[in-house]
Amino acid sequence: MLADATLDQILQRFEYIEARLSAGAAPEDLAALGREHGELRPVVEEIRAYRAALQARAEAEALLDDPEMRDLAAEELTRLREDLPAHEAALRLALIPRDAADARPAIVEIRPGTGGEEASLFAADLLRMYQRYADSRGWQVSIITMAQTELGGLREAVMRIAGEGVFARLKFESGVHRVQRVPVTESGGRIHTSAATVAVLPEAEAVEIAIDPSDLRIETMRASGAGGQHVNTTDSAVRITHVPSGIVVTSSEKSQHQNRAIALEVLRARLFDMERRRQADSRADARRAQLGSGDRSERIRTYNFPQGRVTDHRINLTLYKLDQVLQGDLDEVIDALSAAEQAEKLAAMEG
Repeated sequence: MLADATLDQILQRFEYIEARLSAGAAPEDLAALGREHGELRPVVEEIRAYRAALQARAEAEALLDDPEMRDLAAEELTRLREDLPAHEAALRLALIPRDAADARPAIVEIRPGTGGEEASLFAADLLRMYQRYADSRGWQVSIITMAQTELGGLREAVMRIAGEGVFARLKFESGVHRVQRVPVTESGGRIHTSAATVAVLPEAEAVEIAIDPSDLRIETMRASGAGGQHVNTTDSAVRITHVPSGIVVTSSEKSQHQNRAIALEVLRARLFDMERRRQADSRADARRAQLGSGDRSERIRTYNFPQGRVTDHRINLTLYKLDQVLQGDLDEVIDALSAAEQAEKLAAMEG
């Protein structure tokens, strides 16, 4: 548990922010103060509940010296001592450092890996899975770019998902997703193993990532739909190359102006993600785990169709509910990953 002085500092900061908001903060400060207020509120509630429990225990202990109140105080003290560990645990969880990006919208990129056309079809399954999950949580999904194969698979899909706590939930999805099944293109009934990669990036604001226009190479090209169909009659698709990093992003909406804005948004997210990783690596030590780190070279999950199971390899979780998961029922998996991440952070705090 943190020292009382640290808990006092948290309370003082919260009260200062409340005073600023009540007095009418400057418009340019309002959003940041509101976010910090929202982040601190649950911590402050747990601090106050914990201290109230300590105060109640002290009062009950003092009453043990009163002959008329001794029995009642002893009974109350037993209850308070039983409840106090729960208050301590709740406060410890509340004090775990939050990822500042958790409340942001997410840019989700899905691409086929090894496995040819079957990998492309699996990538399309993952796209639908995330769209359904987003729908179930009331999030808004915008497709930024999508290229399909003749059989309806994906060559690439990039989408923006906005809503409450999007990145906090979806950040665990970054990595290699593996599928084991009999492909529709397989005539012999043999099970194949294919893969697709998912990258989940927190959306960056323009003020956070300054992009020098001289670092960009911007090209326009003719956009095309699935299998080369629905070709736009104008050169509207935009490809932007960030020369220093080598990052290339494309957008193929009908409006060239809109494409440029969308591509820059994706570029900012990728550069922001690179900086987050650089900072995380600089803080890394021997006990740092990869859970939730978004390492896209890591095989994180297997979808086994013959056995109807989904296995998340990071936490050794296996669920025999493949159909439900692919229909977007991801909460059980993500809840388990969130709990594991909390346990890791708690262990790091106390280590």
